[in-house]
Amino acid sequence: MSEDQSLGERLKTARKMRGLSSAQLAVKVSISPAYVRKIESGSRKPSMRLVLDLARALYVGPEVLTGQPYYGNPEAEDKIQAVVPELRRLLLCYDSPADLDTRPRDLAVLASEVDQIAALRRDAKYAPMGPLLSPVVTELTHIALDGSNGNLSTHQRKAFWHLSRAYRAVNSLAHKMGHHDLSNTALERVRWAADRSGDALMQVTAGYLVAGAMLRTGAYGPARKLLQGLRAELERQMPERSYSADGLALDGALVLKLAVVEARGNNTEQALRYIEEARSIAAIGGNVDSLAYEMSFGPTNIKIHEVHTLIDACDTEQALARIDEWGQAGAVWTPPAGTVGERSSHHFIDTAHARLAEGDRNGAFSDLRQARRIAPNHTRFHPSARETIGALLRQDRHPHAELTSFANWSGITTP
Repeated sequence: MSEDQSLGERLKTARKMRGLSSAQLAVKVSISPAYVRKIESGSRKPSMRLVLDLARALYVGPEVLTGQPYYGNPEAEDKIQAVVPELRRLLLCYDSPADLDTRPRDLAVLASEVDQIAALRRDAKYAPMGPLLSPVVTELTHIALDGSNGNLSTHQRKAFWHLSRAYRAVNSLAHKMGHHDLSNTALERVRWAADRSGDALMQVTAGYLVAGAMLRTGAYGPARKLLQGLRAELERQMPERSYSADGLALDGALVLKLAVVEARGNNTEQALRYIEEARSIAAIGGNVDSLAYEMSFGPTNIKIHEVHTLIDACDTEQALARIDEWGQAGAVWTPPAGTVGERSSHHFIDTAHARLAEGDRNGAFSDLRQARRIAPNHTRFHPSARETIGALLRQDRHPHAELTSFANWSGITTP
């Protein structure tokens, strides 16, 4: 399937490949045949939950419908995809790294570089982050495995701890660029390093990331079971709920991920109960936004997740009502300055989808422009952002120059 095709065109191709009529496909995903035809024509943009349902019904991966990974014009500009072949080799040789011409840098220096990588990852600055990954992972691996005979030193465990964080950045870049096989391999490496770090909270973090990957493939039951198990493990480590600040933030992040699982699984009431539980957890922690273990948890991310949950549940009207309700002085609520770029841009990509669904094309484009200002790499390669831009183009007989320019920047061929 061509990268230039819309999701609707890819859906139609996949449906015909399986020999299904629109009515037969509609039955499989519990929507009307007319809605299938509207998606295929581009007059309706499906939610991510519906995309996953359609992919499962057609026995294809969701990337077949979303068209990932994307190359074209965006790749010519910042060459993010150019680091992918080296990352593949890196992950394949995770326990047998390439020889170094010189000794690895000191662990403190490498830890500082991982901090830089983590900050770039949180702000979705994938272009500058990509070239940093291979050297730091290779050097950390040499330190972690140096003379290892099964009894790891404290120094080696610290190297594994930072290595887990570096692999998390590899996972994030691969996922955002649409290389889902590479992302899944990176997650296994996160787990591998976390298990050797000796840090139970890092192991919980690794499990959280795996649950997120399960969610992205529509494996709601396994994701729910894993997240609930991770919460039970946290409680076991901190009996009588005597959670540390880090443990509390991790528990809150797990609860927010459970809310998304339930929304995707069409259980909106339970999803909103999890949102309320997350608020209670945040209150215990003093209602501060935290980045413990590189998780965004606190009042800001709870609001972002509530909007996301309602959109996943196909209640775009309520999602937009929430940000109106939370706003002040007649302005809608937006993530405050200082919110990590990936989270903030994701919020605007979500609300752009909601506004388009509610018929507000100008508002949808305005939110996409805001997402781009915050995190260009993230917005350019995000499937929902690209589909929203494509839908705006198809719904406008004479698209204005700014919309056309935005589409070209995204790598979307204009009519």
